[in-house]
Amino acid sequence: MLTKHFSLEELTHSDTASARGIDNTLPSELLPNMQGVAEMLERIRAVLDAPINISSGYRCPALNKAVGGAKTSDHLNALAADITAPGFGTPTEVARLLAPLVETLGIGQIILEGVRGKQWVHVSTKQPSNQINRVITITDLGVMPGIVGLA
Repeated sequence: MLTKHFSLEELTHSDTASARGIDNTLPSELLPNMQGVAEMLERIRAVLDAPINISSGYRCPALNKAVGGAKTSDHLNALAADITAPGFGTPTEVARLLAPLVETLGIGQIILEGVRGKQWVHVSTKQPSNQINRVITITDLGVMPGIVGLA
């Protein structure tokens, strides 16, 4: 266990990797980064007062390519996780609660994502170089600053 509620196994697990035979083992030099993500997720879990489901944490380059991740994705460096918290509410509700708390919770970036009919919240410990990108929404229509409610 990296923290009370989050294990290395769940932060590196991928159904896509399993199905395609991709080894998504976390390189040892990235363990401190993943520890930081787990600690951030603990703070988020406490604020939500609900369990967090992780759909993606660390992604090796082959896995990142397989899932269509950005070439500069924070997942590649074990700095991010994609989450939902059904016991709290929708991804939009989660993102709206967390967005004003990014400094307090140590969230470098939060993205409400709604693409290809799925929704989740991306949280990273790394702040983007352009601060307008710290809190954004990404949909099939593109990128928008802030949290824009999704249906």
